[in-house]
Amino acid sequence: QVQLVESGGGLVQAGGSLRLSCAASGSTFSIYYMGWYRQAPGKQREQVAIITTNGATNYADFVNGRFTISSDSAKSTVYLRMNGLKLEDTAVYYCVVGPRGQPGYWGQGTQVTVSS
Repeated sequence: QVQLVESGGGLVQAGGSLRLSCAASGSTFSIYYMGWYRQAPGKQREQVAIITTNGATNYADFVNGRFTISSDSAKSTVYLRMNGLKLEDTAVYYCVVGPRGQPGYWGQGTQVTVSS
């Protein structure tokens, strides 16, 4: 089992920045990928960014260079730096981590609200 604690969400004006953090504990030795999804009201959950233990990253097209995912393996923590936030980035952001080729463990979610 892996437990996740997310932090860093909040209210920010359009064009501003936030950094989300997600710390994993428990059976962290099994983790191969760490990443972020988001879900806006009335919409399906969508992938934002993923990073693997070998440093490979994958971003959703809507990120368009505004977000950066990184990880600290010693701390079993994944970060999402979000710059140039837009109103449409408002959502609950969920951390997910998991073993290779297997479903992941999900965090409780952190709210990001972008205001005009």
